Amino acid sequence: MTDLLESARPAPEVLAAFEAATGFMPVDEGLALYVAAVAAARSTGLPLLEIGTYCGRSAILLAAAAREAGTVALTVDHHRGSEEQQPGWEYHDPTLVDPEVGLMDTLPRFRRALHAAGLEEHVVALVGRSPRIAALWGRPVGLVFIDGGHTDEHATGDYEGWAPHLAPEGLLVVHDVFPDPADGGQAPYRVYLRALAEGFEEVSVTGSLRVLRRSHG
Repeated sequence: MTDLLESARPAPEVLAAFEAATGFMPVDEGLALYVAAVAAARSTGLPLLEIGTYCGRSAILLAAAAREAGTVALTVDHHRGSEEQQPGWEYHDPTLVDPEVGLMDTLPRFRRALHAAGLEEHVVALVGRSPRIAALWGRPVGLVFIDGGHTDEHATGDYEGWAPHLAPEGLLVVHDVFPDPADGGQAPYRVYLRALAEGFEEVSVTGSLRVLRRSHG
């Protein structure tokens, strides 16, 4: 992955679409995710999967990496918003509420972001709860990107549901890993520690983004 760390970078129009999309991932973490996605897609040829799509910011980068390698990005999200995005919480965006049903609905914004980036055909959107989809899933994936709900229940469920589907040479990426509780919630950090304890080794660290690979040593 060393060469890719030095050379893999999304096309300017892809990076512009990423920056224009609604979401929270900083550019440096997005670039690190793209490097991991390119590495995983090239080495495995398998789909790249993310849990927690929101409005498609990171999905744009995964789709671009998948396009380059001739594979596809899979996005898993119920599109009703995670806990901190509900009314009254810090990350709530009232423009994402469906006025007819009174609930969050990020799916239309996500689809518009993919369309604007010209990447719709390189993405398969799986709309539903992550554990339910994982239980039905029946083939390996080259990358698992965990960025869904940040409670222990949801983060652990995402890891337990999808890590078994990761190909031997695939990459596990965990977002919002904060060792210091003062910086953010601890559920993704606990998933990261569990992955290390269960045989993954760290490949790269960028901000709160951790890239891991199963150790074969």
